[in-house]
Amino acid sequence: MSLEVERYLAAATRSNTRRSYQAAIEHFEVSWGGFLPATSDTIARYLADHAGVLSANTLKTRLAALAQWHLSQGFPDPTKAPIVRKVLKGIRVMHPRPEKQAHPMQLQELELCVRHLEHVALEAHQAGDIPRRRRSLRDRALILMGFWRAFRSDELCRLQIEYIEVAPGKGMTIYLPWSKTDRQNLGQTFHAPALARLCPVQAYQDWLDELGKESGPVFRGIDRWGHVQDSSIHPNSVIPILRAALMNCGLPPERYSSHSLRRGFATWAARNGWDQKTLMSYVGWRDPKSALRYVEPLGMFSEQLTKMAP
Repeated sequence: MSLEVERYLAAATRSNTRRSYQAAIEHFEVSWGGFLPATSDTIARYLADHAGVLSANTLKTRLAALAQWHLSQGFPDPTKAPIVRKVLKGIRVMHPRPEKQAHPMQLQELELCVRHLEHVALEAHQAGDIPRRRRSLRDRALILMGFWRAFRSDELCRLQIEYIEVAPGKGMTIYLPWSKTDRQNLGQTFHAPALARLCPVQAYQDWLDELGKESGPVFRGIDRWGHVQDSSIHPNSVIPILRAALMNCGLPPERYSSHSLRRGFATWAARNGWDQKTLMSYVGWRDPKSALRYVEPLGMFSEQLTKMAP
């Protein structure tokens, strides 16, 4: 197989997926002592040995990795055998686990966080503290764009200046060459409106003016001296950035993750009358279950009960 073919095959699989699958295969072979190619009975025993230790969703990911390995090597997929599916179903029944979800960022919390970052940026500018000013401007833009566009952390890190067009006072158009829901890699275009307050467009423009670049990653690392790196921040950096901003304005940071921005927007939109089809189209969800999973379950029924309380 040529290097060019291998390069395109690697590009067809998300880097996060590759790492996850490699870790799953290593766990099966090295940690557990399994042999590949495997039989369906062996995989069923592997699942049973980790029932109650690993969640059913984690085990499902392990199965996907094992299936992918067998198919890529030209072997039959043993994970499709009835015994494997029944064991996984039994694990879900006997070891139920509630799905962990990030706390959705409420609009009041978003405003508190953004106002604090704006105050810090102003103070830093007056004091000539370049590193602090740059981090505040970057973090404000990242949080506002993450909230109003409901972007995932990896999507925020892959935003490119040359793929963003700003119409002052109107909004911005953002193009992503690929995303998790764009299975065919056709690219997706997102729009964000200019707002009277908590505006993602103004925050992006302020950061771009500070950055002084016409191409490359939007959100980049900043060292202790205020030097901006050429490369993008890593998706794992989004949670520390968000939590630091929240902690500095007095909010409990441990409640939040990068999904808090996505869940926060979905909850805000649902409570402001967005129907499910509009919300799914705006965020880019294709499965209605995904939309329901992100919306905080405090709907009209709860509000009616509140009104009926004595």
